[in-house]
Amino acid sequence: MRSIRLTAAATSTLPRFVLVLITAIYGFLGIFGRDPWKNDDAAGFGAMWTLANGSWLDWLLPHIDGRTEILAGPLPYWLGASLIGLLGPVMGPTNAAGLYSAGCFFLSCMAIWNASYLLGRRPEVQPTAFALGGQPEPRDYGRTLADSALMIFLACIGLAMRAHETTPALAQLLGISIVIYGMVRGLDKPLQGGAWTGLGLAVIALSASLWLFVLIFIGLIISLIICEVKPHPKWLASTWLIALLGISVWPLLWWMSDLSTGQMQAAWQAWWSNDAIQPFLSAKSSGFLARNLPLYAWPIWPLALWSIWFWRKGANNPLGGIRNPNMALPLGIVIAVLVYQTHLKALSEQSLLLIIPPLVIWACFSLPIIKRSVISFIDWFALLTFTLVGAFIWVMWFAMTTNMPAGLARNIAKKVPGFVPEFSWLALLAAIVVTGLWVSVVKWRTSRAPKVIWRAVVISAAGTTLTWVLLMTLWLPTINYAKTYRDVAQRLVQVVPSQSVCINSTHLGNGQLASFVYFTKLKFKDDVNCDLWISNQPGEARKKAKQLDKSLELIWEDRRVSDRNERLRLYKVLSHAQ
Repeated sequence: MRSIRLTAAATSTLPRFVLVLITAIYGFLGIFGRDPWKNDDAAGFGAMWTLANGSWLDWLLPHIDGRTEILAGPLPYWLGASLIGLLGPVMGPTNAAGLYSAGCFFLSCMAIWNASYLLGRRPEVQPTAFALGGQPEPRDYGRTLADSALMIFLACIGLAMRAHETTPALAQLLGISIVIYGMVRGLDKPLQGGAWTGLGLAVIALSASLWLFVLIFIGLIISLIICEVKPHPKWLASTWLIALLGISVWPLLWWMSDLSTGQMQAAWQAWWSNDAIQPFLSAKSSGFLARNLPLYAWPIWPLALWSIWFWRKGANNPLGGIRNPNMALPLGIVIAVLVYQTHLKALSEQSLLLIIPPLVIWACFSLPIIKRSVISFIDWFALLTFTLVGAFIWVMWFAMTTNMPAGLARNIAKKVPGFVPEFSWLALLAAIVVTGLWVSVVKWRTSRAPKVIWRAVVISAAGTTLTWVLLMTLWLPTINYAKTYRDVAQRLVQVVPSQSVCINSTHLGNGQLASFVYFTKLKFKDDVNCDLWISNQPGEARKKAKQLDKSLELIWEDRRVSDRNERLRLYKVLSHAQ
């Protein structure tokens, strides 16, 4: 077993209210006061909006209004639609749907914190006892590791944007976090741990493709085989019972609602997502993972690798310290998620969220043993990076707001033509306060040499929070202007003939269609018999029209002002090709 030498002073914890305040600020900022943003955020909100304003059939077969494609995993859309229905009249539909994202994020934080805390209390990971005492108590050590895990989670660079979008990935993140907590809890309390694990599996199954559920369950079994501490059989029994009960909810609703055979087959096919998964390794997805994960998961992955390197040695067994629960339990989940990601035909940044929870567990166990030189590198890298980024955000905002310097202001205006800067004293005050707090954290970290083990990630966590808060206060109106389809939708309404029957949206992306459905009252359908066609793929639209012996007459062309590559075109359909 590897030995860790640590004094009680190194396990001093952050004041609880500070940690809660930072997490609350990070989680809530960015979900209110904005429109659905292009692509995945808008697509997720669009499905929730459809359910909130639709019939019982829409809840059984979630989709975006105007599109027949059934979306895999109804749970995120059920939750978002319920919040829109309950709170939408009070706080607005988009703000209400944003609470779904915040809820998943906060519950994920709680699951990760508690899993790290329970693992940190276990005897396998305790620091070496000194002859005269002075080593940390298990509870103090566990809480310090849990606080560190939460700060590492908040420090993840790629988490900021994706954790504030209304996508199914947030529910999947929550499900994986609960599964990890349930496995850890099951080592001491089998029935309770099994219930949590089963709940996490059910959340995954009802929020994603069933392939992800199957792989996570296989990964869970791999973890238990590797782990030298085995849970009681009651754990597996309660896991299966809760998981199967949760998974059966959706099919049971189909049966109770007497859906047709065709509808149930379509739902099953969508749930399995066979068209999105391939049996062999996807070169495209593997390349995307290799290019994006190192920056996306910074600084988590270096700390996780350091932890693996340290714990590779242990007792007299082939896997050494890897068999300890703190290393073994996340291992199977990492393997399962990597297999899932590398077999997706098209991997997106949202799916990268899934690997973060198990890596965070590994990463927090590197802090007690990480070398001072590595801590200094992480600290100074974070200090330099986030100071420059924060200064850049302030300078750009000042130039845009005051038109000084004029050259820089003109360059910003070119990126968002037509945008009129909005000034808010409240946003400015919040930005000043968070910048002052950043300066205080940096001064504390650099002027004192604290011994606490979480010192290695405090600047990284504070830096990501600083960056996100500055963007969501000073720059939120600008970012919203650049990412919303509101203005484009209003211009579309003005050119659609009043006698139009419907608009064929086959050649629109899900995010674009969802935005137009929300911002307009136009009738969109994936139907080639509509008298108008709208497309961002003009070549595909004309090719399809030619196959159907139809001719398309262009009557409108537009785009979002911040996207020079996008071209939205509205066509009038003529009966026969000219």
